[in-house]
Amino acid sequence: MTVETGALDDTDAVIETLLESFAAAQGFAEPYPHALLSRVLPAAIAEELAELPFEAAGVGGVSGKRELHNDTRVYFDKATCARLPACAAVAAAFQSDEVVGGVEAAFGARLAGTFVRIEYAQDLDGFWLQPHTDLGVKRFTMLLYLADPSGQADLGTDIYAAPGRWAKRTPFVANTALVFVPGENTWHGLERRPIAGVRKSVIMNYVTDAWRERGQLSYPERPVLLS
Repeated sequence: MTVETGALDDTDAVIETLLESFAAAQGFAEPYPHALLSRVLPAAIAEELAELPFEAAGVGGVSGKRELHNDTRVYFDKATCARLPACAAVAAAFQSDEVVGGVEAAFGARLAGTFVRIEYAQDLDGFWLQPHTDLGVKRFTMLLYLADPSGQADLGTDIYAAPGRWAKRTPFVANTALVFVPGENTWHGLERRPIAGVRKSVIMNYVTDAWRERGQLSYPERPVLLS
Protein backbone atom coordinates (compact mmCIF):
# COMPACT_ATOMS: atom_id res chain seq x y z
CA MET A 1 0.00 0.00 0.00
CA THR A 2 1.38 3.38 -0.98
CA VAL A 3 1.31 6.01 1.78
CA GLU A 4 0.65 9.54 0.62
CA THR A 5 3.11 12.24 1.64
CA GLY A 6 0.32 14.23 3.31
CA ALA A 7 -0.54 11.28 5.55
CA LEU A 8 3.10 10.99 6.62
CA ASP A 9 3.21 14.71 7.35
CA ASP A 10 0.05 14.46 9.45
CA THR A 11 1.50 11.55 11.44
CA ASP A 12 4.68 13.51 12.16
CA ALA A 13 2.60 16.48 13.29
CA VAL A 14 0.50 14.28 15.59
CA ILE A 15 3.64 12.73 17.09
CA GLU A 16 5.14 16.15 17.74
CA THR A 17 2.00 17.53 19.36
CA LEU A 18 1.46 14.43 21.50
CA LEU A 19 4.99 14.60 22.85
CA GLU A 20 4.58 18.30 23.62
CA SER A 21 1.36 17.56 25.52
CA PHE A 22 3.09 14.83 27.53
CA ALA A 23 5.88 17.23 28.49
CA ALA A 24 3.36 19.82 29.70
CA ALA A 25 1.07 17.34 31.48
CA GLN A 26 -0.58 18.44 34.72
CA GLY A 27 -0.13 15.53 37.12
CA PHE A 28 -2.23 14.57 40.14
CA ALA A 29 -1.53 12.01 42.86
CA GLU A 30 -5.06 11.69 44.28
CA PRO A 31 -7.24 9.72 44.34
CA TYR A 32 -4.80 7.83 42.08
CA PRO A 33 -2.02 8.96 39.73
CA HIS A 34 -3.46 10.61 36.62
CA ALA A 35 -2.74 13.56 34.38
CA LEU A 36 -4.58 16.13 32.31
CA LEU A 37 -3.22 17.06 28.90
CA SER A 38 -3.97 20.07 26.72
CA ARG A 39 -3.45 20.68 22.98
CA VAL A 40 -3.13 16.93 22.52
CA LEU A 41 -3.48 16.87 18.73
CA PRO A 42 -2.82 19.40 15.99
CA ALA A 43 -5.89 21.64 15.89
CA ALA A 44 -6.82 20.65 12.34
CA ILE A 45 -6.70 16.94 13.20
CA ALA A 46 -8.77 17.41 16.36
CA GLU A 47 -11.37 19.35 14.38
CA GLU A 48 -11.47 16.66 11.71
CA LEU A 49 -12.00 13.95 14.32
CA ALA A 50 -14.89 15.91 15.79
CA GLU A 51 -16.61 15.77 12.38
CA LEU A 52 -16.03 12.14 11.40
CA PRO A 53 -18.87 10.68 9.27
CA PHE A 54 -20.30 8.28 11.83
CA GLU A 55 -23.87 8.44 13.07
CA ALA A 56 -24.34 8.54 16.84
CA ALA A 57 -26.43 5.65 18.18
CA GLY A 58 -28.79 5.98 21.14
CA VAL A 59 -28.73 3.64 24.12
CA GLY A 60 -32.40 2.67 24.02
CA GLY A 61 -32.77 3.14 27.76
CA VAL A 62 -29.94 0.71 28.54
CA SER A 63 -26.60 2.06 29.76
CA GLY A 64 -23.89 1.77 32.42
CA LYS A 65 -21.28 -0.09 30.32
CA ARG A 66 -20.05 0.55 26.80
CA GLU A 67 -20.04 -3.16 26.02
CA LEU A 68 -23.82 -3.21 26.28
CA HIS A 69 -23.81 -1.61 22.81
CA ASN A 70 -20.93 -3.40 21.09
CA ASP A 71 -22.84 -3.60 17.82
CA THR A 72 -22.76 0.19 17.32
CA ARG A 73 -19.22 0.97 18.53
CA VAL A 74 -16.68 2.51 16.13
CA TYR A 75 -12.91 1.96 16.12
CA PHE A 76 -9.84 3.23 14.30
CA ASP A 77 -9.48 -0.25 12.83
CA LYS A 78 -7.80 -1.16 9.57
CA ALA A 79 -10.84 -0.34 7.43
CA THR A 80 -11.48 3.02 9.11
CA CYS A 81 -7.84 4.05 8.87
CA ALA A 82 -7.75 3.10 5.20
CA ARG A 83 -10.75 5.35 4.53
CA LEU A 84 -10.11 8.33 6.83
CA PRO A 85 -6.64 9.94 6.79
CA ALA A 86 -7.02 11.70 10.15
CA CYS A 87 -7.75 8.38 11.86
CA ALA A 88 -4.79 6.79 10.10
CA ALA A 89 -2.45 9.58 11.22
CA VAL A 90 -3.54 9.30 14.86
CA ALA A 91 -3.24 5.51 14.87
CA ALA A 92 0.19 5.66 13.23
CA ALA A 93 1.38 8.19 15.79
CA PHE A 94 0.36 5.98 18.72
CA GLN A 95 2.06 3.03 17.01
CA SER A 96 5.32 4.97 16.62
CA ASP A 97 8.34 4.30 18.78
CA GLU A 98 8.50 8.01 19.63
CA VAL A 99 5.03 8.14 21.20
CA VAL A 100 5.26 4.71 22.82
CA GLY A 101 8.54 5.73 24.43
CA GLY A 102 7.05 9.08 25.39
CA VAL A 103 4.12 7.43 27.16
CA GLU A 104 6.45 5.10 29.03
CA ALA A 105 8.75 7.94 30.10
CA ALA A 106 6.02 10.40 31.07
CA PHE A 107 3.51 8.11 32.77
CA GLY A 108 5.35 4.93 33.72
CA ALA A 109 3.35 2.58 31.52
CA ARG A 110 4.96 -0.64 30.30
CA LEU A 111 3.94 -1.07 26.70
CA ALA A 112 6.29 -3.54 24.97
CA GLY A 113 4.23 -6.05 23.03
CA THR A 114 0.94 -4.15 23.37
CA PHE A 115 -1.42 -3.11 20.57
CA VAL A 116 -3.08 0.18 19.63
CA ARG A 117 -6.84 0.22 20.23
CA ILE A 118 -8.70 3.47 19.57
CA GLU A 119 -12.47 3.91 19.90
CA TYR A 120 -14.51 6.81 18.58
CA ALA A 121 -17.27 7.42 21.13
CA GLN A 122 -20.42 9.45 20.52
CA ASP A 123 -22.62 9.56 23.60
CA LEU A 124 -26.20 10.78 23.51
CA ASP A 125 -28.55 11.80 26.31
CA GLY A 126 -29.32 8.79 28.50
CA PHE A 127 -25.77 7.43 28.37
CA TRP A 128 -23.82 6.95 31.60
CA LEU A 129 -20.95 4.76 32.82
CA GLN A 130 -20.67 3.00 36.14
CA PRO A 131 -17.31 3.31 37.95
CA HIS A 132 -14.71 0.92 36.54
CA THR A 133 -10.90 0.69 36.61
CA ASP A 134 -9.77 -0.50 33.12
CA LEU A 135 -7.55 -2.97 34.98
CA GLY A 136 -6.80 -6.14 33.07
CA VAL A 137 -5.57 -6.20 29.49
CA LYS A 138 -5.36 -2.41 29.20
CA ARG A 139 -1.89 -1.02 29.93
CA PHE A 140 -2.64 2.67 29.29
CA THR A 141 -5.76 4.79 28.94
CA MET A 142 -6.21 8.18 27.29
CA LEU A 143 -9.65 9.79 27.17
CA LEU A 144 -9.39 12.54 24.56
CA TYR A 145 -12.27 15.01 24.53
CA LEU A 146 -13.76 16.45 21.34
CA ALA A 147 -16.12 18.77 23.16
CA ASP A 148 -18.64 21.06 21.55
CA PRO A 149 -17.98 24.48 23.15
CA SER A 150 -21.73 25.01 23.61
CA GLY A 151 -23.28 23.47 26.73
CA GLN A 152 -20.91 20.55 27.33
CA ALA A 153 -18.48 21.87 29.95
CA ASP A 154 -19.89 19.55 32.64
CA LEU A 155 -19.52 16.32 30.63
CA GLY A 156 -16.02 15.36 31.72
CA THR A 157 -14.98 12.05 33.22
CA ASP A 158 -15.93 11.41 36.85
CA ILE A 159 -13.06 10.19 39.03
CA TYR A 160 -13.65 8.18 42.20
CA ALA A 161 -11.63 7.31 45.29
CA ALA A 162 -13.69 4.10 45.44
CA PRO A 163 -16.78 2.89 43.53
CA GLY A 164 -19.15 4.81 45.81
CA ARG A 165 -16.85 7.74 46.61
CA TRP A 166 -16.90 10.46 43.95
CA ALA A 167 -13.76 12.61 44.01
CA LYS A 168 -13.87 15.05 41.10
CA ARG A 169 -14.79 15.65 37.48
CA THR A 170 -12.40 16.54 34.69
CA PRO A 171 -13.12 19.58 32.51
CA PHE A 172 -14.69 18.63 29.18
CA VAL A 173 -12.70 20.84 26.84
CA ALA A 174 -11.92 20.16 23.20
CA ASN A 175 -8.49 18.65 22.48
CA THR A 176 -7.71 17.91 26.14
CA ALA A 177 -7.35 14.48 27.70
CA LEU A 178 -7.30 12.46 30.89
CA VAL A 179 -4.56 9.83 31.03
CA PHE A 180 -3.66 7.13 33.55
CA VAL A 181 -2.08 3.70 33.86
CA PRO A 182 -4.87 1.28 34.87
CA GLY A 183 -4.59 -0.21 38.33
CA GLU A 184 -6.78 -1.62 41.06
CA ASN A 185 -7.86 1.86 42.20
CA THR A 186 -8.24 3.77 38.90
CA TRP A 187 -12.00 4.19 39.26
CA HIS A 188 -13.64 6.40 36.65
CA GLY A 189 -17.01 6.69 34.93
CA LEU A 190 -19.71 9.11 33.84
CA GLU A 191 -22.42 10.05 36.33
CA ARG A 192 -25.99 10.24 35.07
CA ARG A 193 -26.71 13.77 33.85
CA PRO A 194 -28.18 15.44 30.77
CA ILE A 195 -26.06 15.31 27.63
CA ALA A 196 -26.60 18.22 25.26
CA GLY A 197 -25.96 17.29 21.65
CA VAL A 198 -23.40 14.53 21.13
CA ARG A 199 -20.63 13.94 23.66
CA LYS A 200 -17.69 13.01 21.42
CA SER A 201 -14.41 11.55 22.58
CA VAL A 202 -11.58 9.28 21.51
CA ILE A 203 -10.76 6.41 23.86
CA MET A 204 -7.18 5.27 23.33
CA ASN A 205 -5.74 2.16 24.97
CA TYR A 206 -2.62 0.10 24.63
CA VAL A 207 -3.83 -3.45 25.20
CA THR A 208 -2.01 -6.73 25.69
CA ASP A 209 -1.99 -9.70 23.33
CA ALA A 210 -4.83 -11.16 25.42
CA TRP A 211 -7.26 -8.72 23.79
CA ARG A 212 -9.79 -10.99 22.10
CA GLU A 213 -11.45 -8.62 19.60
CA ARG A 214 -8.54 -8.30 17.19
CA GLY A 215 -10.68 -6.53 14.60
CA GLN A 216 -10.84 -3.47 16.87
CA LEU A 217 -7.09 -2.93 16.71
CA SER A 218 -5.37 -0.49 14.39
CA TYR A 219 -2.49 -2.88 13.70
CA PRO A 220 -3.67 -6.35 14.77
CA GLU A 221 -0.51 -8.05 13.47
CA ARG A 222 1.95 -5.48 14.83
CA PRO A 223 2.61 -5.01 18.55
CA VAL A 224 4.49 -1.89 19.54
CA LEU A 225 8.21 -1.82 20.37
CA LEU A 226 8.76 -5.18 18.72
CA SER A 227 10.23 -5.55 15.25
